[in-house]
Amino acid sequence: MVDIENYENLIPRKIVEALDKYIVGQQEAKRMVAIALRNRWRRQRLPEELRDEVLPKNIIMMGPTGVGKTEISRRLAKLSGAPFIKVEASKFTEVGYVGRDVESMVRDLVELSVNMVKAAHKVSIQEKAEKLAEDRLLDLLLPPPTRHTPTGIYSESEEAEPPQSDSYAQSREKLRQQLKEGKLDKRSVELDVPDKSSSPIGVISGVGMEDLEMNLKDMLGNMMPGKKKKRRVKIPEALNLLNQEEAAKLIDMDEVTEDAVSRVENSGIIFLDEIDKIASREKGQGPDVSREGVQRDLLPIVEGSTINTKYGMVKTDHILFIAAGAFHTSKPSDLIPELQGRFPIRVELNSLGKDEFVRILTEPKNSLKKQYVGLLGTEGVELVLTDDAIEAIAETAVQVNERDENIGARRLFTILERLLDQVSFDAPELEDKKVMVDAKYVEERMNTLIKDRDLSRYIL
Repeated sequence: MVDIENYENLIPRKIVEALDKYIVGQQEAKRMVAIALRNRWRRQRLPEELRDEVLPKNIIMMGPTGVGKTEISRRLAKLSGAPFIKVEASKFTEVGYVGRDVESMVRDLVELSVNMVKAAHKVSIQEKAEKLAEDRLLDLLLPPPTRHTPTGIYSESEEAEPPQSDSYAQSREKLRQQLKEGKLDKRSVELDVPDKSSSPIGVISGVGMEDLEMNLKDMLGNMMPGKKKKRRVKIPEALNLLNQEEAAKLIDMDEVTEDAVSRVENSGIIFLDEIDKIASREKGQGPDVSREGVQRDLLPIVEGSTINTKYGMVKTDHILFIAAGAFHTSKPSDLIPELQGRFPIRVELNSLGKDEFVRILTEPKNSLKKQYVGLLGTEGVELVLTDDAIEAIAETAVQVNERDENIGARRLFTILERLLDQVSFDAPELEDKKVMVDAKYVEERMNTLIKDRDLSRYIL
């Protein structure tokens, strides 16, 4: 992954080209998110007094399900390497109601950023950690010779450290070579490992109390360090465990936390899915009573506020928010006016037809055709999907979407799974390892389901 803040060559056109490899159509939406992403880089190059005044251009993507809203945001996050989290707006509740509060999404984003930075730091110290882990393992396999004081008692002080004899050094290097060659993999050693089952602290929490539970466990865990237990493990596993311990010692968590919080504040992205579910034209009661309350709680975070996390205070002023929703029964203007104003860019994604389905099945790098060919290829089966079969599958998807409910490209998954379920089941035992799927095969397998409307509702 690439850090967008340091990647000057990631211009909007290249961002769109990268998204084109995975997402068919929706060029307007791709252009908007590409510009928003480039603006993150532009802001970092402004003078400091102007930098803080430039607010992110938050986006609302509107369109029916299965047209690529979530996929655009997911690919954008992978492309940029920025801290990214996807949350469903419908899962949050107004403060005072049972459920998750909106601030938890910022805490989750910071947690994710810390893990990202920690993983990056591990790469930089990996070689040193491996050397230290190897030395510790060799000490277990071949303990250093002891040195006795005049009283006959071994001293562990630095002054009394026993000199290593030439024979010991030679034996140690020989053992090191055997370790690297894998000749010791079947041997076992005894290690002290954390005893996860010995934690005497259990926190009982209700729905929406997960953040409190995690924070309490972290706090109490630091006050009462966990016990360790002896465990006998094979050499490869022991080396891995020791490697993790040494890496944890070498990583400066203060530096990691500072870097992670900075990344969240300057390049973090929060994808708010199902935002239409909290937009309501009528003030309701019962389950809908907290919809407007969620919007009011969301407003200060989108506007810019300071959220308390276990890694310190985090400012949300420059986090980019990308919201998405089908807006079947509501529209963006049903959101409270203040929240509408914080999403200045609106982009509508188009419904998908037969031509788009054909392209989705064949063009993207992760196309469904390539996925099924690859999966069955692991069994030695050569799956051939002819052009007329692709056309027939796309046509079937259009028919079912029009007749039942339009779920966009997701319909292709259900149709292909149903079409190839027998091949997938028989694949390990097939004598003829070449399977040809043409339009006639598709018609034979799908005709009954398409004609039986009630049956297709449940299966397709």
